[in-house]
Parts: sequence; structure tokens; C-alpha cells
Amino acid sequence: MSIFHGKKAAQYIFFEMLPSFILGLLVFISIILMFQVLRLTEFALVHGVTLKTIAQIIGYIVISLLPILFPMALLFSVLLTYGRLSQDSEIVALKASGLPMGTLLLPAVILATFVGIISAQMSFNIAPWGNRQFEVLYSRLANTKAGAVIKEGTFSEGFFDMVVYANEVNSDKGLLKNVFIYDEKTGDVPLTIISKEGQIIPDPERPGHEVLLRLKSGEIHRQAKTHTKISFDTYDVHFSEPLNLEEKAKSPQSLTLEEVRNRLKEDIKDPEMERTLRTELHKRWAIAVLCLVFALIGVGLGTTTNRRAAKAGGMIVCIGLIIFYWILYVAAEGMARNGSMPVALAIWAPNLIFGALGLESLRRNWN
Repeated sequence: MSIFHGKKAAQYIFFEMLPSFILGLLVFISIILMFQVLRLTEFALVHGVTLKTIAQIIGYIVISLLPILFPMALLFSVLLTYGRLSQDSEIVALKASGLPMGTLLLPAVILATFVGIISAQMSFNIAPWGNRQFEVLYSRLANTKAGAVIKEGTFSEGFFDMVVYANEVNSDKGLLKNVFIYDEKTGDVPLTIISKEGQIIPDPERPGHEVLLRLKSGEIHRQAKTHTKISFDTYDVHFSEPLNLEEKAKSPQSLTLEEVRNRLKEDIKDPEMERTLRTELHKRWAIAVLCLVFALIGVGLGTTTNRRAAKAGGMIVCIGLIIFYWILYVAAEGMARNGSMPVALAIWAPNLIFGALGLESLRRNWN
């Protein structure tokens, strides 16, 4: 076959994959959002969060997950396209006409490289930004809707860095009954506050940053060398946050690649935190390279000459492979974080295993 015909065939396959890639991306975004429906519905109906804020939350969630969704959509696209070509005997016809294996593989590799570069940039900078914006927005909503954070019969941690418990909660009116507060912000000796009832009063001038909890008929206990007990009729507890929420420490997932590298250059005394940062560093690269790995295994499985296997459906095979990969990945990441395996080996192991499976499937189908 001439170079011209080989180029035409490669272009044909490449542009066949693009609509499937976009479709796969939309499908997986929809699946991810399905798991957030209950929480988003609770925000809208119970806590009165506006639709604009709900849209922001959805946007930040999608942005933070795009580096993971890109390889999944790519695998779906490659399996669907090459599976259809195989089912319609187009792969057999192209091979019979003398088209080399490299030409048929080239479109998937090109698309995987292109998607991998985008995924890498998302993973290095944009996804951490999206994750950080979600953290800040969620924190602001939680602090503004303080009654929504405190659940009946549950110790609510993260409520302005204090632990709050209430037997009964009226979220609409911000009323609490049988309140217990454990306050460690007062220094080395924490305070324990017990009250029969309380009312949450947000500051309208500083929403999300200042909340007043007015307690009635209670006691304050302070245990140092001696036990101090103070009874009160009314006691105000002020919860406050810095105006600039960006001053709060970022989670490792919200750090850009450059920030992760800079943190690792510092003297980190906590071995667990160091392993977590190294895991994040390798994870960003591994997810980007995963696009190429999924392309190889997708072409290998998609070009099978077994008609019955081809008819099984690219989506089913895709879901099965993704589940298998993420089981390996979660297990490997857990071993990396707890130190039972070297971080680099653990994070890259699933890619190496799937890469070997992809090369083996290509070898069997193309011999």
C-alpha cells in the first residue's frame, strides 16, 4: 500500500476516535456527578444554596477530576473505534492490503499523546486549582451554613477547628439543644463547654468568616493542675476564620506540581507527609502516561478478530478494565502511603502491568 493510502487510513481512524472520545468524556463526567447528586440536592433543598453556587461546585469537581477522566475517555474511544473496525472487518481489509501495524497503531498513539499532554497540564496546575477552589467554597458554605454542618447526635469536627456536638439541631432556625463543645484553641489546656441550648448567629457582614454561637444555661470546664468549673446563664462563643481563606493550609491534592517539589525540598519531619507528597509527585506523571498505556491496550483488545468478543461492547470491556486498573491503583497507593512499598514502584506498578498487557495483546493480534 502507498504512503498516501496509509496516511488516509490513519486519518480515517483518528477522526473516527474523536467523537467517541468526547462522548466517553461526557459519559464519565455524568457517572461521576451521579455520585454527587444526593449531596448537591441536600445543599440546594435543605441548606438553601443557590443554583449558581451549585454550578460552581459541579465545575470545580469536574475540573479536579479531569486528569483521571481523560485516560478513561481515551480507553473508551480506542476500544469503541477499533472494536467497530474489527467487527466490520475493516481491520482485516486494511491488514490484507499491506498496511503495516505501525500505521494502524499510529492514530491511537497520536491521540493518546495529545490527550496525555493535556491531562498532564491539568494534573500539574489546573486540577489542583479546581480542588482548592472546591475546598475554599465548601469551607465557606460550611461556615456560613453552620447549622448544616452540625448533625444531630454526631461529633462535628472541622467546625472552625473545634468539635461541636448537639443532641437536637434545627438547621433552619440555627437552634441547638444539649450542646457539647471541645475547644483546643485556648492553648495547651482545652476547654469543655456544656450547655442546655444554643443559637447560631452568622455575621451578615462577614459571611463564612464569623459565626456567633450563643449558649444558655451551661458550664465551662477547664482541667489543668486543678479543675475549674464556671456556670453561666448566657455565654457567647465566637468562631472566626481569616478573611483570606487561601491562608489556610492546602491539602496535598491542591498543591501544584511545583509546590509539591518545593515542599519536598524542605525538611519534612513527618515521614507520612513526605510519603504523601512523593505519592502526589509520581501520581501526577503516572496518570498522564496512563493515556498512552490505555491506548496500547485499547488497540490490542479492539483489533481482535473474534467477532463474538467484538460484539461484547467496548463500554463493558472499558468499564471492566477501568475497575481492574483502579483496584490495583488504590491498593498500590495505599502501600505507598503507609510505607510498605517504595513510592515510585507502587505508583508506577499498575501502569507497568497494564503496559505489559497491552504489548502482549498487540503481539498476539498482529503476528
